[in-house]
Amino acid sequence: MSLTVVNGLPAHVLIVHFVIVLVPLSALAVVVGAIWPGAARRMGVVLPLLALVTLVSVPLATQAGEWLEEHVDGSALVRRHAELGDGLLPWAAGLLVLATAVWWTARRSAVAEAGSGEGSRMGAARSATVVRVVTVVLCLGVAAGAMVDVYRIGDSGAKAAWQDGFSKTARGDNG
Repeated sequence: MSLTVVNGLPAHVLIVHFVIVLVPLSALAVVVGAIWPGAARRMGVVLPLLALVTLVSVPLATQAGEWLEEHVDGSALVRRHAELGDGLLPWAAGLLVLATAVWWTARRSAVAEAGSGEGSRMGAARSATVVRVVTVVLCLGVAAGAMVDVYRIGDSGAKAAWQDGFSKTARGDNG
């Protein structure tokens, strides 16, 4: 199945809004869950599912964008936007991997806290702290990378779509 046109509009201009919303939302959720395990436990399986929906939306937007690229006048701005768009999938995949790891770790730590004795908690707490710090750093890095990439892609797309496509001054009577 190929999404090309929805209600008379190129599907890309609609699908891309899912990406614009879901990538930062997933990034924020992953970082919050990594920093605050209680939040990760409350989000539960929604955390990796959100990241999965985000990951799926990226190739859908890319595929619809490739169709649109073939149906508009080519320019350096359009080519630049397409090149940048191809780089988002690894960031979205990283968000999914980290979201799954944060969810799984939070779930596992809740089970371990409920069933472990005092002596085993001390050793586990030290190793858990190291893992948590590494996870937080990774989550911050991937989240920042994904959000910067979405911004750059969106900015290039807006320039490609609107460059010289409007007047900077009002054209006069609108009525």
